[in-house]
Amino acid sequence: MIYKKILIAVDSSENSINVAKKGFELAEQLQAEPALIFVADKSKAIGNPDAGITPNEALMELKKKARDTLDRLIRLNNRTKETTLFMPEGLPKEDILKTAKTWEADLIVAGIHGKSGLGLWAMGSIAQHILLHSHIPVIIVPSRV
Repeated sequence: MIYKKILIAVDSSENSINVAKKGFELAEQLQAEPALIFVADKSKAIGNPDAGITPNEALMELKKKARDTLDRLIRLNNRTKETTLFMPEGLPKEDILKTAKTWEADLIVAGIHGKSGLGLWAMGSIAQHILLHSHIPVIIVPSRV
């Protein structure tokens, strides 16, 4: 299979630095087009009425955090070429797969947070969901690289 488009899924975790680095390295080696995706997780845009923060304001803050993270990862990886950026609002488990399909990605690069046991069961794993439901190959970058 020829990999022409690689979707690199990141978030605000420290492992996203490793994920982006590995994804960009792979794109260079394969001469593929990389794209970064950071999903503004609507389930975390709760807001705080006591502090006067509406859910919409909380979502706007999440989107700002997503943009700042993407810009930081572009700088850290010395990306001088145009890099496609995706910042959908929704649920990461679903929107990473939707974006991969819409963008016609050939490969997804994602990371894990090192959760296990009860934490993994309670929170669910985005990487696990992507692995189980993706129709294209997925590379998982461990948190200890």
